[in-house]
Amino acid sequence: MLLYLSNKIAVYIKNVVPDHPASVAVLRYSLSFILNTVLIILLTLGMSFVTGRTKEAVIILTAFALLRQVSGGIHLKSGDLCIIVTSAAFTIMSLIDLGSEPIFLLNLFSLLLVLLFSPSRIDRQTRIPKKYYPLLKIISAAFVLTNFYWASATLAITFFAQAATLIRLKGGEQYVEG
Repeated sequence: MLLYLSNKIAVYIKNVVPDHPASVAVLRYSLSFILNTVLIILLTLGMSFVTGRTKEAVIILTAFALLRQVSGGIHLKSGDLCIIVTSAAFTIMSLIDLGSEPIFLLNLFSLLLVLLFSPSRIDRQTRIPKKYYPLLKIISAAFVLTNFYWASATLAITFFAQAATLIRLKGGEQYVEG
């Protein structure tokens, strides 16, 4: 569905502006990222209105995206699968309430994962030189450390979910089959 929509829009743009320097393939590729993000946000917020957990969903969408930008993480092979899995996961995460001990433990595990594995799988997705990767690790850890102060269950779950996507075992693939 995502590739179909991206292609339809790219072809439309190219027909309306035939002299545009970007090819249909480049437009389709860029649009697929935009649509992926927009659809995840819309589905997650739509479900949050149904569950009454909109505040939590907004926190999850924001915190996950911020940590992911500096720490990286695994990607699903299909954009459609990414939309479904991410929206479902975010909705489920928004429903979870935790006490102070689980929050502390999730923060601790998240910090450990970030320190061990971040940044992960960003080599071909960023223009940031490798010499700055240690700084990305520090920024990632700083994000997680803030929740030792806030003690938010939503942030603890979100940071842990994102940190888990950083794990890369020997011989691990760039993408997960869906």
